[in-house]
Amino acid sequence: MTARLRFTKMHGAGNDFVVVDGVRQSVRFTREQWRRIADRHLGIGADQILLVEPSPAEDIDFRYRIFNADGDEVEQCGNGARCFARFVLEHGLTDRRTIRVQTLGGVIEPSIEDDGRVCVDMGTPTFGAPAVGFDATGVQSRAIGDDTAWMPLEASRPLSLVSLGNPHAVQFVDDVDDAPVAVEGPRIAASSRFARGANAGFAQVVSPHRLRLRVWERGAGETLACGTGACAAALAGIRRGQLRSPVDVHTRGGRLRIHWDGTKLTLTGPARTVFEGEIDCAALFDTDSE
Repeated sequence: MTARLRFTKMHGAGNDFVVVDGVRQSVRFTREQWRRIADRHLGIGADQILLVEPSPAEDIDFRYRIFNADGDEVEQCGNGARCFARFVLEHGLTDRRTIRVQTLGGVIEPSIEDDGRVCVDMGTPTFGAPAVGFDATGVQSRAIGDDTAWMPLEASRPLSLVSLGNPHAVQFVDDVDDAPVAVEGPRIAASSRFARGANAGFAQVVSPHRLRLRVWERGAGETLACGTGACAAALAGIRRGQLRSPVDVHTRGGRLRIHWDGTKLTLTGPARTVFEGEIDCAALFDTDSE
């Protein structure tokens, strides 16, 4: 393990990250050490930690690993992917403005646009109970447009199940400000019906091209924005017949734009650097003095 860890603090629409270069420095941490880094009182503080690693294959530029604030590694993070793309370009790890990146959830292609925003080809979404590892035994369902919505006990409204490489359960509410995010969010995220847990989305349709959204992310709690959650909510609304592409998703941290033509899914939004830093790993991980 490296004695001192260089990092960059970034955010995408308020979803904040510690980004670590694992190409030019050795990074081997345990789950508990990742959790300590993400801790907002004892560490640096972040919703997720993003680790840049060397390419695992000839047609891939980098490997991209994501660790939630609880230290668990997860499959995908759309806001993180945008920050990842800016990081590798700004830190001289590549000179390409479009890169192919391997994640646990599959290959994605972020591109930095001329206005500084980053557009991510999010790959192919999948829908329904098997896609998110949901055990539908004994659960009622009903068709809403082209979508099948499920009604487990953990939720007060029917859930649309969408996978972007990571699992999402989206319910549509009248007003996101009054939505039971803090109550139902953790209940859905930790439900034993999901094989790997789920991110719980609470979506409010404002117009056919506009959506308000709050997301309780498994392992992180409610975040100011969730990129894959924005994609999942927009897709669910389109399939239900309530939305049309493109969809502007307004989160508490900013606006994200989702394009879906039935085949290609893209997520566009901001990615910003907040500060650079370095930590003494021995001091950070020393628990004897606490």
